[in-house]
Amino acid sequence: MQPGGINLYLVGFMGTGKTTVGRAVAHQLGYALLDSDHEIERQQGRTIAEIFAKDGEAAFRVMERAFVEGGHAATDTVVACGGGLVVQPGMLELVKTKGVVICLHASVETILRRTQGNKNRPLLDVENPMERIRALYAAREPIYNKAGSIILTDGRTLADIVQHVLRTYRREAADFARYARNPETRDRKAES
Repeated sequence: MQPGGINLYLVGFMGTGKTTVGRAVAHQLGYALLDSDHEIERQQGRTIAEIFAKDGEAAFRVMERAFVEGGHAATDTVVACGGGLVVQPGMLELVKTKGVVICLHASVETILRRTQGNKNRPLLDVENPMERIRALYAAREPIYNKAGSIILTDGRTLADIVQHVLRTYRREAADFARYARNPETRDRKAES
């Protein structure tokens, strides 16, 4: 069953595997892969760390919103979203109007291991990265839990995760297409 070109948005905390999984899923679907952070860096001609240092986090969040609103193709794309993208007020709802949203999840220990030594993560450029991860995750988890289907990436092979994402995407893309054709059905589902 073909999902019909509906975009897939992978959300979740940094280090959960959004870009790695996204690359493999995009390959399987024959879609383009866009990493929102990398696209913003490309458009701005500077790194996320440089944007945070010069303009601040608030300016970066405005750039993320612009990217979601129109900075990428409307179909045939897997978008690996930055960890804080859907945390901003209204952003999760906006992303959900653009395509299927799947949240990748990992333990804080796994996240620390995967992100350690990466100098392009300004939110972790602190004395105690584990404490920072725990605090950020605690604040963001309620939003991630509302994002859509949640897929655990701890202790699983990439192939297993990719197959799970593909199954979930295909099922939810069919629903998304049905609701896009008949908004009243979506509204009734949201009320129940």
